[in-house]
Amino acid sequence: MAEIRSTMDMVMERAARLAAEAKDAPADEDLQNQGMRLAAAYLNGEAADLLELLNSKAPAEQMAIRGGMASTMLRNIVLPRGGEISEQSRLSLKGLRQLSGNSADISTICSELAQILEQYSKHREQVKQQFDESILNQLKVQLQQQGLEVSDEMALNPAMHPKYQEQWSRTSAELNGQYNNALDQRKALIRQRFGI
Repeated sequence: MAEIRSTMDMVMERAARLAAEAKDAPADEDLQNQGMRLAAAYLNGEAADLLELLNSKAPAEQMAIRGGMASTMLRNIVLPRGGEISEQSRLSLKGLRQLSGNSADISTICSELAQILEQYSKHREQVKQQFDESILNQLKVQLQQQGLEVSDEMALNPAMHPKYQEQWSRTSAELNGQYNNALDQRKALIRQRFGI
């Protein structure tokens, strides 16, 4: 019977500890959300210096706020849509370097991320050009098989191919997947360094 009570006491003590920890968690979550809002203000040009924003907070709150800031920065590093790296991605890389105190390992990873983003645009352009040439050749062969002569190649448009969009979407998705995996690997390293 004494063993049962001691086990019961241990369970009650553990429940009390868990309840106390649960009360602390929302405070950290609020601080992380605050960090996310501060980082969003930085990315929107409403604040010039991320470290200044962080240092204006109480030292006990800074770790959680810093984690929220880093999370927002990482979320805004995305593959370019129009060929060039977005300003959001550039600012996010700069912000991560600032938050790390310009540590060598974070700076190296940020440089790798920037390089991946730049390579993506060039690679996508090359793949698109090769894809269009391949489709154009298929169109020429189809027209020749139908007994039509292809005298003006400039008049042929690869997008005229019936499956152009479907095939390009698949090719584009594969390319995006490869580059997103490379980005995700680097982002995971940064999350690890920041403890988020």
